[in-house]
Amino acid sequence: MTILSDLTTSRLADCSSASVSTQLVKRGFRNIAIRGVMPIRPGLPRMIGPAFTVRYIPAREDLDAYGSGGDPTNKQRQAIEQVPEGAVMVLDGGVRDTMSIRGFTIPVYCQGPSAPPNYAGHHAADIQVPIACGGVAVYPGDILFGDDEAVIVIPAHIVDDVAEEAWEMEEREKFLLTEIEAGRTIVGVYPPNEETMQKYRLWQAHQKG
Repeated sequence: MTILSDLTTSRLADCSSASVSTQLVKRGFRNIAIRGVMPIRPGLPRMIGPAFTVRYIPAREDLDAYGSGGDPTNKQRQAIEQVPEGAVMVLDGGVRDTMSIRGFTIPVYCQGPSAPPNYAGHHAADIQVPIACGGVAVYPGDILFGDDEAVIVIPAHIVDDVAEEAWEMEEREKFLLTEIEAGRTIVGVYPPNEETMQKYRLWQAHQKG
């Protein structure tokens, strides 16, 4: 299981999905936003953690009959027991009991509510293997980042660099916003030219005291 440093976690906690995805696109990763999902309870802190995956296949009636969800060999039950603290369980499908989940302080993202039990249509076939979720490949240990706009999948081997540059991008955006609010045209600000970057470096030094 991927272990995030405190620095990387704190930097990501100050970032937006827009900045994180920009850094991934910069590195050639384009298919990184899980499509169609939104938080059940908006406004919670960022979701940040390594992926713990559950793979599903279509249900089959002799294996996924009524009551099969209580079988101790059921992979979904096993996954719930095995998922480490701080990990993000990743599986594809709707979510039941969304009205109760809205009271949780744990971030939960889905395409929408679903009333039927999962075994009506899906069979949990494996744990901790590569899966597809919302059109994106998710490998065990990939870092899942979620805010109120999107869920982004970050390959584990580049997460430190992505977090650092996304955080720096957020800091730069704060300064550029003050320039726009002061009446500057976007020309030379978005994207910033060298004059603007010199002003930013002075601003940054002043912020650090």
